[in-house]
Amino acid sequence: MLIPSIDLLGGRIVQLVQGERLRLAFDDFEYWIDKFSKFPLVQLIDLDAAMRQGDNSTLVSQIAKRLPVQAGGGIHSIERARQVLDAGAKRVIIGSALFSAEGTVNVAFAAELAASVGAERVVAGIDTKNGRIAVKGWKAQVELTPDDAIPQLEAHAGAFLYTHVDGEGMMQGFPIKTAARLRKLTQKQLIVAGGIRSQQEVDALNALGADAVVGMAVYTNLLAV
Repeated sequence: MLIPSIDLLGGRIVQLVQGERLRLAFDDFEYWIDKFSKFPLVQLIDLDAAMRQGDNSTLVSQIAKRLPVQAGGGIHSIERARQVLDAGAKRVIIGSALFSAEGTVNVAFAAELAASVGAERVVAGIDTKNGRIAVKGWKAQVELTPDDAIPQLEAHAGAFLYTHVDGEGMMQGFPIKTAARLRKLTQKQLIVAGGIRSQQEVDALNALGADAVVGMAVYTNLLAV
């Protein structure tokens, strides 16, 4: 399944390269909402909230009421997760809050969140740079790998979202072998992102049992939707 992404920064839809360099920005929300309305799931990320530099809560709420979204970015508490779900999101993506600065998985928080909102509504965000998990808007890393984290979170999430930050926005392709390895780590839905550039890649990932989040390739019309 192809999952289009909407990344929000400064009140606009944007595409960044490796989470840092602004490549594209759009203000035409109606165009993209209409374009993505045919998809069963859309990924919605508040980058300002993820980077701890404000938020786009109003936009998140507006879009979540019109599209079936899994929403993330700066969700660090059960209260905030509930707010996003109450605003209309189908699921919440939780990333940084699942990991401690000491390099451990915050299993207690994951369990409490799952008990509160339902594990099926939790997407565990596993983002990596150079193989290690990246947190705080990809500005920091912890001494953990996906292989360390996923088994510990298996009981407390309905899906896992793996973002290959090294390839994010580069349109150089996603490492298929990585997807195959991750697929063996979990029985839950596996969603991958980072550099996906063609329908052939989406199909190859689908054959492995992984769904694909696509951003830059969609917004540059390299991949037609």
